[in-house]
Parts: sequence; C-alpha cells; structure tokens
Amino acid sequence: MGLLDKLSGWLGLRKKEVNILCLGLDNSGKTTIINQLKPSNTQGQDIVPTIGFNIEKFKSSSLSFTVFDMSGQTRYRNLWEHYYKESHAIIFVIDSNDKLRMVVAKEELNILLNHEDICCKKVPVLFFANKMDLRDAMSTVKVSQMLCLENIKDKPWHICASNAIKGEGLQEGLEWLQEQLGQSYQNNEQIND
Repeated sequence: MGLLDKLSGWLGLRKKEVNILCLGLDNSGKTTIINQLKPSNTQGQDIVPTIGFNIEKFKSSSLSFTVFDMSGQTRYRNLWEHYYKESHAIIFVIDSNDKLRMVVAKEELNILLNHEDICCKKVPVLFFANKMDLRDAMSTVKVSQMLCLENIKDKPWHICASNAIKGEGLQEGLEWLQEQLGQSYQNNEQIND
C-alpha cells in the first residue's frame, strides 16, 4: 500500500470495495431484497426470478458494494461456489414461510459453510428470515433452530426478520453487515501496516 493510499484511507477519502454474495433457495426474496437496498431512483418495478446470476452495485457512506445475486433454483446452485473465494460477506435469504424446504436450505447452508473457500475465512454471514408478513411465517428463533445457526462458531453471523417487499428489517441487517465489514477491513489494515 502506497503512502497516498494510506493517507486517503486515514482521511476517509477512499471507498472500500466489498463483494457480497446473496444466496438462498429460489423464491426466498433475494432479488427483492437487493432491489430494496439500491438507491430508490435505480430500483426496478418488476422483479423476476434470477436465472444464473445478476450483479448489482451500490454505495453506502463508506463502502462500495458489488452484490452477486445468485439464482436459488436447483440447477444453478452449483454456480455459487465459483464466487466464494472473492466474497467478503454473504447474505443468506430464507423464506420463513416455507417450512417444507427448510431442510433443503439447511443442506445448502452446510455445503456453503464447509466449502474450502469459505470455511477458512471469517466472512460475516447475514441471514434474512424473509416474508415475516405472512401468517404462517416462522420466527427468527425458529428459523435459527431449524438451520442450526448456533453451530456457526468460526464466523460472525446475524439473523434479521424481514419483509423485502416493504423493506422492513433490511436496514438493521445492512448496518450489522457494514459494521462487520468495517471491523474486518480495519483488522486487515493493521495486519498490512
């Protein structure tokens, strides 16, 4: 790192670039969540199922995000692992109303967490228990239990109840993620000094 880069970092002039994977089963609300996180003037009106993946970029006060919105359809889930190595954080979206596929979500989460490019990194994982507005939606506690989130000991994680259509719960999750990424970035800066 050059002196000018350090100086601009100290002065807060440089935006930190962050790659985030947005994962979860199909129809969990990933694309709708990402759409809500974008500036209002760039939000899409019609959300359609993601085929393969989409890339979205947006900025917060100190971070520049590149979000990889990965399709959750069975035939595309094998693409996820190609993006693990370059990811700084993961957003895992769960349809908290879909009790039948909770086992599948847990299996996919376990595959993710045990992958060689993820298991050795302290990448923060943000869970959105989405569709909380639906009558039969499970609580975040129940979703945590069904996914066995308490077993994740080697990386920071957080679960938020959300309603992607109205944007409820998303800000809380994004603030937690930004805090985790900021801490991670500071620790890397100290290591590289």
